[in-house]
Amino acid sequence: MQNRDGGWGAFDKDNDLELLCHVPFADHNAMIDPSTPDITARVLEAISQFGVSIGHPAVDRAIAYIRSTQEDDGAWFGRWGVNYIYGTWQVLSGLSRAGVRSDDIAIQRGIAWLLKHQQPCGGWGESARTYDEPETRGIGPVTASQTAWALLGLLDAGCDNQAAIQKGIRYLIDQQQPDGSWDETEFTGTGFPRVFYLRYHMYPMYFPLLALARWRKFVIPNP
Repeated sequence: MQNRDGGWGAFDKDNDLELLCHVPFADHNAMIDPSTPDITARVLEAISQFGVSIGHPAVDRAIAYIRSTQEDDGAWFGRWGVNYIYGTWQVLSGLSRAGVRSDDIAIQRGIAWLLKHQQPCGGWGESARTYDEPETRGIGPVTASQTAWALLGLLDAGCDNQAAIQKGIRYLIDQQQPDGSWDETEFTGTGFPRVFYLRYHMYPMYFPLLALARWRKFVIPNP
């Protein structure tokens, strides 16, 4: 299912003929399923669980694709979640699991982008406006799910800025409600970019829990 460009899409292989998006009956101008950095990184993370890492031809091609899609400021576009926080998290985790070193320039640039967009409260947030206005990337109301995404990316990538990580963890802990949940009214899931977005009610539940558990594992490796 790997595409000719080295990446992966969500459903199809090599379904990337842009012309199809311009026919009159095109569904939200999204008739194709090209490679995306977030899905490609997810595949790398998945196959790494079976020992497939750097040196395997498919992995090396995928890493080359991911490098080619990094934005000038160090972020990666997120097709299936809002937006650059999502994409950058996915890529940092995928590259790290595939065996790319934490001092690799692509990873360091991704880490720097996330750290730059941490808000004073310690959390992260980004609006779906970024699909129409990419210059607003990394800007928006802080959410539990996006804060968790940023923390997961930083932790997996070996970020050494423990103060920033601690501040993000503290935000999640402080924002947890008495019943154990986190409030989140923002739409952080992506249906069709620039068309419609989704609010997954469990996003502000399992992503913060995953980030807190991952952080605890880093702090206490063998509890």
